[in-house]
Amino acid sequence: MNNRELAVIALLVFVTSLFTRSVDPVIPQIADGLLVNVGTAALLSTAFALPYAIVQPVLGALADMMSKTRLMSICLVLLVLSAVVSALAPNFTVLAISRVAAGIASGGIFPTSLALAGDRIPVAQRQVAIGRLLAATMTGNLLGASLAGVVGDLAGWRAVFVVVGSMGALCIVAIVIGFRSSPPETTKGFDLSTLGPNYRAIFGNPLAKYCFGAVFIEALVVFGIFPHMAALLHEAGESRASIAGIVLAGFGIGAVIYTFCVGWLLSLLGERKMMIGGGLIMAAFCLILTWRLPWPLEFANFAMLGFGFYWLHGCIQVYATELAPTARGSTMALHSAAFFLGQAVGPVVYGLGFSRVGTTPMLVGGAIIIAAVGYICARRLYHPKPKT
Repeated sequence: MNNRELAVIALLVFVTSLFTRSVDPVIPQIADGLLVNVGTAALLSTAFALPYAIVQPVLGALADMMSKTRLMSICLVLLVLSAVVSALAPNFTVLAISRVAAGIASGGIFPTSLALAGDRIPVAQRQVAIGRLLAATMTGNLLGASLAGVVGDLAGWRAVFVVVGSMGALCIVAIVIGFRSSPPETTKGFDLSTLGPNYRAIFGNPLAKYCFGAVFIEALVVFGIFPHMAALLHEAGESRASIAGIVLAGFGIGAVIYTFCVGWLLSLLGERKMMIGGGLIMAAFCLILTWRLPWPLEFANFAMLGFGFYWLHGCIQVYATELAPTARGSTMALHSAAFFLGQAVGPVVYGLGFSRVGTTPMLVGGAIIIAAVGYICARRLYHPKPKT
């Protein structure tokens, strides 16, 4: 994979991530415009995330059977069409259905991009390339909410879907140009009989349980906190919603910083120390969160989290790409499904825990768990020796 192709894929995952967070800031406007309560409108986030996770086994199998670039292109076209429907939605039901479609389409892009990187980039250079894709994703998440908020204030919530849909349409053009001279991919063709062997190959690898289990726990412990952060800041005396958004944006900034340092960190520390260090940094984040610091320091804490999260997560992703090289699309789809399921479960776990055992015990428990995950991954994950 050359730099031009990597840049096109990075643009694709960036645009896709804009769709992920673009609804959150305009939920109140949608509620007012479509005559539903805010709680109901907030379910649009679930309408996107849950289908994203559920369809991963199907999309992963398709990625192994057909051209990965073609699958991503088809999903991007569907994503743009969903934005058109969202912008024109006459009622909440239609809007919710369009978000379900957007979640399904998005589910065929980022995991497939990781699988494509695994196919075309040697293991030694893979983590740096994946780091760049993660930077594109996190930048999209970072800008998606802020851009949607500005557009929503200036032109209304429907304009948000017009803007992100237009960016998706431009990305389609970039894909056509960027991959025009790329060598053809080797595909197996559509054959359902390969599903069983592919999934047996994945779960037959003893490392699968560590890779999938670790990203599920990562997402639960770390991203489960995000929906509760505004309330935690409010308890500390900061009630402005804009400040909560700024604090959460620190995660994306830290993640972008990581992408510029990942090559240097790998050469300095190696994978095992990075995994242990990532677990410890995330544990420190949870513990610092119990101190109820002023919001600028909380922003710095989230930036530290974004930086340290990918020390562990980036290493796990590299190992995941090698679980079953002949079924890499299915592997990365399952990886993504585990990650998104963790994000879905995490807020519920923290919500129940905060109300029943208290905020500090839950955060301390999260710190212990995530530090243990980093240590276990460092001990258990390994690259198989090449067969001779």
